[in-house]
Amino acid sequence: MVTQPSLPYSPDALAPFISERTVSIHFGKHTKAYFDTTNQLIKGTEYEDMPLDEIVVKSDGILFNNASQAWNHIFYFFTFDPEGLHEPEGALKRKIEETFESVDNLKETMKEAGKTLFGSGWVWLSADADGKLIITQGRNAESPLKDGLTPLLCIDVWEHAYYLDYENRRPDYIDAQWNIIDWKIAGQRYDNIFEDL
Repeated sequence: MVTQPSLPYSPDALAPFISERTVSIHFGKHTKAYFDTTNQLIKGTEYEDMPLDEIVVKSDGILFNNASQAWNHIFYFFTFDPEGLHEPEGALKRKIEETFESVDNLKETMKEAGKTLFGSGWVWLSADADGKLIITQGRNAESPLKDGLTPLLCIDVWEHAYYLDYENRRPDYIDAQWNIIDWKIAGQRYDNIFEDL
């Protein structure tokens, strides 16, 4: 069975960029529902003892939708730290500048991907096994894990992630994320790619 972890910060810690009300509903209700449904679906199946990321990679249909959304949301919420590092550094910063010319260009590219994603989904910054950086749109529950990529950070562009705080202003919500994304976490995820090489 899979367990929804507790947030590493208080529900009001991301305000004013994400309100306490949004965190409470988004994490406390939407995310919980994905975990609850995943556990109902895996009970008594081959997936019952698998870690959540493995379920995402190996499943499809309704199980994939719920397991992937559970995983995506934990990844999303655990990338935030209002007191964290708000600009990349080290190997990840160098790779961003090599790939996108600047951090600002990366942010604008991710913003454009979020603005132009029709309907609900995710915008991902991931790396392949060689450390190449890739920005992808994920519709609905789509995950880079299915493509063998290592996600570094993501922006949730489902309406329930931003509508209480930003109404229909998705670009404003995307801009606000850079104030709470902790680049130290993303950098550690990037560094982990090379540990076993």
